[in-house]
Amino acid sequence: MRTRLVTVLLALITAILVIPGPVAAADEQGGEALHGQILNPENRDQGVEGIGITVYDGEDEIGAAETDSDGMWEVELPEPGTYRVVVDQESVPSEYVVREGIIVDGETEVEVEADDRRPLIVALEGAGAAEGGDASESPSEDTADDSGGEAGGEDGAVAPTTGGGSSFGAQFLQLTVSGILFGLVIAISAIGLSLIFGTTKMINFAHGDMVTFGAMVALLFSTGAAGLGNSLLAIFAGIGIAVLIGGLLEARLPRTTLIVAQWVAIFGGIALATTLGVMGDSIDWQVPLWLAAAIAVVMGAVLGGTMERYIWRPLRHRNVALIQMFIVSIGLALILRHVILVIFGAGRNRYAGYQIQELVQLGPVAMAPRDLVIMGVAVAVLVAVACLLQFTRIGKAMRAVSDNRDLAESSGIDVDRVTLYVWGLGGGLAALGGVLYGLNQVVEYEMGFRLLLLMFAAVILGGLGTAYGAMVGGLAVGLVAMLSTLWFPSQLMQAWALALMILMLLVRPQGLLGRRERVG
Repeated sequence: MRTRLVTVLLALITAILVIPGPVAAADEQGGEALHGQILNPENRDQGVEGIGITVYDGEDEIGAAETDSDGMWEVELPEPGTYRVVVDQESVPSEYVVREGIIVDGETEVEVEADDRRPLIVALEGAGAAEGGDASESPSEDTADDSGGEAGGEDGAVAPTTGGGSSFGAQFLQLTVSGILFGLVIAISAIGLSLIFGTTKMINFAHGDMVTFGAMVALLFSTGAAGLGNSLLAIFAGIGIAVLIGGLLEARLPRTTLIVAQWVAIFGGIALATTLGVMGDSIDWQVPLWLAAAIAVVMGAVLGGTMERYIWRPLRHRNVALIQMFIVSIGLALILRHVILVIFGAGRNRYAGYQIQELVQLGPVAMAPRDLVIMGVAVAVLVAVACLLQFTRIGKAMRAVSDNRDLAESSGIDVDRVTLYVWGLGGGLAALGGVLYGLNQVVEYEMGFRLLLLMFAAVILGGLGTAYGAMVGGLAVGLVAMLSTLWFPSQLMQAWALALMILMLLVRPQGLLGRRERVG
């Protein structure tokens, strides 16, 4: 009975919080448009400036744009329809030519639907180079582009990748692979959410914003840290040291000494951050995306540990009711989201060098190399987490606390320390999920908030409190969302995934891998 009440309450609150998000996002985007980025073929981190793009409706000119220093361009459209796009080939630098493919002789036609901000690939190659294969642009959040590259739906989900002339079998295989990719991203992000519920019986509504935090931090350090990045590193280093002191030395140091040591670490980090902030761009550095992702994972783990050590543990020790902690987590989510907005801004960005890639053809399935990397990393991390939970001492302690917190505590397990590790692991995995999601999508301050509903659906479908359930549930949600587009509009992708969750609540409320609880 308790499991039924928790899952139903979770579904209702999540729907109320998350469903209005995509509508607001669509309003902010403001109707139809064509946009893209033209990159230097010799250095994917640089855009090509000054290339002219003109859009026509028949013979009537609708609008024109010129690429900026980052190679970005955008033309607003008056209404849905089929438009002719012309690239001014005279404005292309003499050492490059427009790659033939989607664009032939500098022109192409694009069909734009309502509220569709469609990406268009304009790829360059060296003058005289052999014609290359198709290219895949980093997806936007609105539609699938003509190259077969993936794109996100209005809600930020990965959109289907199908070719208009493909057979049903080929489309089914392509969408299955896309569904597995999307499901792996959801699973990575949702494991921490499920583990946290298992150990504390609390739903963390800030988990989606922890996903955003990871994506933003990786973007920051992969494009140049300077003052802001250095200051954030210093602050998180101080807070991380304080959390470690509190978590590892709590039983070994007098309370006063412990508190003083933690505050010294925190203020030391703040002082160092202030100094680095004053120095500004004089200490400027940049790392590859894989190293930036590692930094984001560590900072995400520190963020999760900080929340547990200084917010949730004191509330639990004061016997605050779960419903009150739900409300606190909602407030914390709003605070974290708007802090991210203030620090990183509301812009929509992509990881440099991963927008346009040659597709890898695997039989009837075509994938961009970045998507193969995402799948490989996600599978490796899921296997590593499973081994951690199954074969290590701390993993067994996590499973014991999740199964029965009181019994684990009476058996001599330090429940508070295990819970701290769970929050650190959950925060790190959420940050990694944000990096993978941002690599496949665009990075913006509400990306994790929009993914939150699907993460909740995954953990409910797989079984609340079980890491393996989150893995299975994430894959199921991703596959249902993708395959539904074979018969229904892509705007209904999330609806079918949530319908599956509702059906599971009616038939098996404990989830696929969950256990029935006996109350009384």
